Amino acid sequence: MEKNEIYDRIKNLSAEIEKHNHKYYVLDDPEITDYEYDMMMRELKMLESENPEFAFENSPTKRVGGEALNAFEKIEHRVQMASLQDVFSFEEVEGFVKRCKEQLENPIFIVEPKIDGLSVSLEYENGQMTVGSTRGNGFVGENVTNNLKTIKSIPLILSENIPFIEVRGEVYMPRKSFDELIRQQELMEEQVFKNPRNAAAGSLRQKDSKITAQRKLDIFVFNLQQLDGADISSHKQSLDYMKSLGFKVIPSYISCREYDEIVKEINNIGGNRSSYHFDIDGVVIKVDDFAQRETMGATVKVPKWAVAYKFPPEEKETILDEIEVNVGRTGAITPVAVFKPVTLAGTSVSRAVLHNQQFIDEKDIRIGDTILVRKAGEIIPEVIRSVAHSENSEPFILPESCPVCGTIAVRYEDESVLRCPNTDCPAQLVKNIIHFASKDAMNIDGLGPANIQAFLDNKLILSVADLYTIKISDIVKLERFAEKSAENLVGAIEKSKANNLDRLIYALGIRNIGAKAAKLLSEKYKNIDEIMRADAEDIAEIDGFGDIMAKNVYNAFREPHRIELVRRLKEYGVNMSYISAADEGDGRFDGKTFVLTGTLETMKRKEAQALIEKFGGKVSGSVSKKTDFVVAGEDAGSKLVKAQSLGIAILSEQELIEKTR
Repeated sequence: MEKNEIYDRIKNLSAEIEKHNHKYYVLDDPEITDYEYDMMMRELKMLESENPEFAFENSPTKRVGGEALNAFEKIEHRVQMASLQDVFSFEEVEGFVKRCKEQLENPIFIVEPKIDGLSVSLEYENGQMTVGSTRGNGFVGENVTNNLKTIKSIPLILSENIPFIEVRGEVYMPRKSFDELIRQQELMEEQVFKNPRNAAAGSLRQKDSKITAQRKLDIFVFNLQQLDGADISSHKQSLDYMKSLGFKVIPSYISCREYDEIVKEINNIGGNRSSYHFDIDGVVIKVDDFAQRETMGATVKVPKWAVAYKFPPEEKETILDEIEVNVGRTGAITPVAVFKPVTLAGTSVSRAVLHNQQFIDEKDIRIGDTILVRKAGEIIPEVIRSVAHSENSEPFILPESCPVCGTIAVRYEDESVLRCPNTDCPAQLVKNIIHFASKDAMNIDGLGPANIQAFLDNKLILSVADLYTIKISDIVKLERFAEKSAENLVGAIEKSKANNLDRLIYALGIRNIGAKAAKLLSEKYKNIDEIMRADAEDIAEIDGFGDIMAKNVYNAFREPHRIELVRRLKEYGVNMSYISAADEGDGRFDGKTFVLTGTLETMKRKEAQALIEKFGGKVSGSVSKKTDFVVAGEDAGSKLVKAQSLGIAILSEQELIEKTR
């Protein structure tokens, strides 16, 4: 194709893809198959890659996320993003309506659901998205444009080429996306988000927009902030207009004139909460006419022409049918209440974690009880208390042995939770292998949760060590595996045998021993036999270790299951020694302590730390007289000041890099 033809093709493809994005993500009315969409996107990526000078700033390909940022720049809002006055009773709603009617002539109110998410501003110039920012304190927010562009229901190009428009919307995480994220976090035993709102906020503020893109966020636009190029005089008119431009606007907004109509709609929205695919935490009532809003005015904090009615927390009684006992990746034995389903905050719930024996004893919870339950933070079910015991009920006692493998359970002195110490316990095995193969551990590329489960289901592995017995001929018999992918996976497993000892120690999943602690341990003892022979007092002397961490290491290598695992890994040729840069002849930073502060230009903190450690150096989190160098990036703060006062050598990022060449 000629250059002008390529440009036209890129332009037309971009417009076509955006049209189908709007059809699919806003109107829920797709016109083409996923395959046809993927083929258009593939062609556009190829053309942009070969002709980068023709790639548009708002190309649909930018939605997958770009380079990670070190920080978000501040954005000053030209129109304040004000919060609303919360009300909690119908009497307060009635008072608001009366005040409006006293000051205004025949006011009309718009009633709409209050989305439980994160408020953002979107700005467009000549129909093109230019800036997206968080609400912040209402006056100053953060520039999250790249992250917002990953949300496919946000139009990058409007249907009209208007000079300027700023709209306000609520970014949220759909319940389905939240459930998927929680399952993934629980599988990896990461700290889970408490509710979709927290998940949306955390996802939108990711420094790496590729992570934001994976979180499947969505948005509803609910307010017109500024407009140049059209004449809009009311809220309802603005919602209709924004919808015509391609925005996904707040659902089910209606006009009301009287208090009784408003209450009816509040009850209607509340009664339909379970039918929404997103969370709402209340209902917003606004004066419709913009001129009347000016008459009402605002206080320093909130407008007088609107209120947000917040739903009261729901608490319901139900019957506790049983208490399940589950086992997690780290062996934690957790009791779970299973009760007759009740509807709370719009969804049906029938299970809640009871945490540990102490929790059960304090609330005297017994099977058959009438219990009171609610959703903490509108999302996580919890048992508040036992209301009444059933006849002949007995106190519930957790079993003394693992309910899955039968191993005697242990309770460590620093914890209230019971644990199964058997690392090969079937309940722990999937999560243990996922951790073992993870990037910071043995880094076995291609060994994800689905493949691990397939290997277990087909009896290819019964323990972590069995990974090193898998053959290509075994894998190709399974569904979804071709010869090449099987070769790659077996190759990745074989390659992991050469990993340094610290990766293996971390991969073994010892409680409280992360990647950094594993490295410190390996640096001191150099091989796994020395670590296994060390006593707790000796381990505790490692700078960065405490008594609990030392005891965890000592106890871990006295558990028969872990001893056997190490024996088998040795037998299969997994490296059991630690080799540092100093051991290889380049210990230029040996014995030197570095502190990193501020934002580095070309490296993440983790990358800078790895570079220092590669040459035998150590990275500390605080500046002291023992510090040899402080590496100072942009916006370095108190650590830099302290280093200067102590006369410690200050390095720029470039100077650090030069020292490693």
